[in-house]
Amino acid sequence: MDQAVSADTNIGPGSDKQWFGHPRGLSTLFFTELWERFSYYGMRTLLILYMTDAVAGGMGIKPEQAGAIYGLYTFGVYALALPGGWIADRLIGQRKAVLYGGVFIAAGHYSMAVPSTFTFYLGLALIVIGTGLLKPNVSAIVGDLYKGKGARRDAGFSIFYMGINIGALAGPFFCSLVGEPRSGTTWTNWHYGFALAGIGMTLALVQYVVGGKYLAGAGELKDDSAEPQNLADAKKKFTTGLAVVVVTILAAWGLSAAGYLPITLVTFAQTTGAIVVVLAAAYFAYVIAFVCRDATERKRIGLCALLFVGAAMFWSGFEQAGSSMNLVARDVTDRVLFGMEIPAGMLQSVNPFFIIVLAPIIGMAWVWLGRHNPSIPIKFGLGLVLLGAGFYVMSWASAEVVEGGKMGMRWLIATYFLHTVGELCLSPVGLSSTTKLAPDRLVGQMMGTWFMGAALGNLIAGLVAGYIEAMPLSQLFGTVATIVGIAGLAFLVLAKPMGKLAVGIK
Repeated sequence: MDQAVSADTNIGPGSDKQWFGHPRGLSTLFFTELWERFSYYGMRTLLILYMTDAVAGGMGIKPEQAGAIYGLYTFGVYALALPGGWIADRLIGQRKAVLYGGVFIAAGHYSMAVPSTFTFYLGLALIVIGTGLLKPNVSAIVGDLYKGKGARRDAGFSIFYMGINIGALAGPFFCSLVGEPRSGTTWTNWHYGFALAGIGMTLALVQYVVGGKYLAGAGELKDDSAEPQNLADAKKKFTTGLAVVVVTILAAWGLSAAGYLPITLVTFAQTTGAIVVVLAAAYFAYVIAFVCRDATERKRIGLCALLFVGAAMFWSGFEQAGSSMNLVARDVTDRVLFGMEIPAGMLQSVNPFFIIVLAPIIGMAWVWLGRHNPSIPIKFGLGLVLLGAGFYVMSWASAEVVEGGKMGMRWLIATYFLHTVGELCLSPVGLSSTTKLAPDRLVGQMMGTWFMGAALGNLIAGLVAGYIEAMPLSQLFGTVATIVGIAGLAFLVLAKPMGKLAVGIK
């Protein structure tokens, strides 16, 4: 066994195989991502609950405004992955990007641990910047540990993604345990939860630095980017871009403060979403009309555009787990278990638990189906239909709740189960299909559209939570269920003509 492993030629530069037959550096990245996801999902679990809490030390703001803040925050986390990847590729390399990103994230969590409005918003901004630097680049380093794109590399990513879900499972559990104020406890406080998220990110940084020696040359700035002329050009572009962003923000703030630009957080979030939709449509139209070289490329990019729409719609529903569903868990769910009331945020651990349990089963099911494995559009359709089914469960359950009453936790758990199966149908195939469909020269840009689809979905998920007081829950969830359900049925009905756009891609 050891001899067979040592003969593997897929192991990358300077990496010895001391961790389950994989480069030792994989363990460094595994635990970095585990603790980063612990911090991200732990804080996210508390975010909208803290903003809307008016009785136990929270901010006491309305769900509409809180939803807009939540949506803009989660939008920024995904949207900044694009410049974060560019900075790593052109300026500092993935290794430093992950390190600097982790420092920003930890500082952001500790800032939120200080009870003031300024430190709260400062913390959110720091976490957005840090996650934009860390998230895309830690995955890139995993790939850099391996020379080829064979089975061992795929297995390495599978181990790495398990770390993501372990962190996502533990973060909400422990951060809500110490962070969500509850009657009869004196050791719970919102800011304790934010501090615990910061401790998690600090642990990620410590073991990343200590284990950095096992990464060898993985994640370093590539030779062509490190050339003085290319590096100087990248620095100039970065400085110019940063100046434009800062000037734009200051100008908008000044005009708003002077009363010339009457804009609220809600309208800003809505405008941001509309701008992203317009830019995405214009981008795909431009690429199809002027960049694609033949009919095959145009068809495949057209399918990428449809997948972008499907992904944005899916995440707009799925990511309500941290917004509207979190508020439902707190306000209208009976959370008493064995005589004790569990924190609302702990229910955010249900999805990653189901991911860990179900991912191997569904993965084996696709393999077992063999040549009958569903096509890309069918998997997208199934994901959206299951998402809609989950919201129909919530709509029906909330309709049965009498005024002042509460629903059982089983309804939320059933919804998360359906959403998780939908995620496992859509999410893994989405990113993989995008890389297959795009011409080699456009893979990076198409990957960017996938991130933007996720960013747009997160923004919409936050905005939807703002309607939780204005609309009956059964109507709100029923509307979401109908929209995503119809979209899913459209993917299923049009699967054959959409599949033809793939032109040979399975």
